[in-house]
Amino acid sequence: MHKKCNSIGKQFTRQWELQTVSLLGIGYLVLFSYIPMLGIILAFKSYKISSGIGGIFSSKWVGLKYFQEFVTDYKFCELLRNTLVLSSLKLVLAFPVPILLAILISECKHKVFKRVIQTCSYMPNFISWILVSGIAAVLFSETSGVINQLLVKGGLTSKGIPFLTAPGYFWGMSVFLSIWKSSGWWAIIFLAAISGIDSTLYEAAKVDGAGRLQRIWYITLPGIRSSVVTVLILSIGSFLGGGMVGSNFEQSFLMGNAVNNATSEIIQTYAFKMGMSEGRFSYATAVDFIQSLVSITLVIISNRIAKHFNEEGLF
Repeated sequence: MHKKCNSIGKQFTRQWELQTVSLLGIGYLVLFSYIPMLGIILAFKSYKISSGIGGIFSSKWVGLKYFQEFVTDYKFCELLRNTLVLSSLKLVLAFPVPILLAILISECKHKVFKRVIQTCSYMPNFISWILVSGIAAVLFSETSGVINQLLVKGGLTSKGIPFLTAPGYFWGMSVFLSIWKSSGWWAIIFLAAISGIDSTLYEAAKVDGAGRLQRIWYITLPGIRSSVVTVLILSIGSFLGGGMVGSNFEQSFLMGNAVNNATSEIIQTYAFKMGMSEGRFSYATAVDFIQSLVSITLVIISNRIAKHFNEEGLF
């Protein structure tokens, strides 16, 4: 045992730079991800902010009171519908776009054009949702938006379309902006997977007379299948939060308003308002805790389904 400890100590000394970086990463994870999880007990306690930090542990236990209150709340069905519909639309409509974009970029033979398209496609990922909402206001405002002005002057409509205020347009605008912002970034993963496919497979298929679409269908898509499955599992795991193409919370919080509230308010924004605006921290924690349980369940189920079909899962 003593020799083993000495061996570990010597190895740590030789690799002290790498070990230090690793320990800093672990420390950050523990400090900001694991220790805050102690706050979950607020969901089962009658906590008031006036009690201070010590009140987290000394407050009265109330069991599942806040869980029951949320499920029986008159807004529960509307919040659940908005969250599920928005997340489902993003998963179904936005998930295939990065795959298609990666295939199109990989098939492009003009190197300069290929680099320009790739750079332009993933640059929006670095724009914050605050700026995206501002850009959307400039483009789609009912009275002064560029798009509405073009539609009115072109005679396509007599007055501006309320893209940002009418409840019926919120889901479509959210999905559209999410695709524009995140597709190029996620396409990088699939481009990396495509670059790992053996080029001789394409050459052999070409010699055998396979066309471009046939090569994509029988070589490219099967070659990136494991990457697609992994990203899909991660997207399903964060399904209620918006998946791979953006935060539902940020979109709903920034683009939601009193007019489109019927479709823009989701579970995350509701929990935020309950906690920060009304000071009901225990109730807000219970709401978020329910969402976390659903997300973990979705990850486990999707991973098992992937394993069932002999695909590589996350664990």
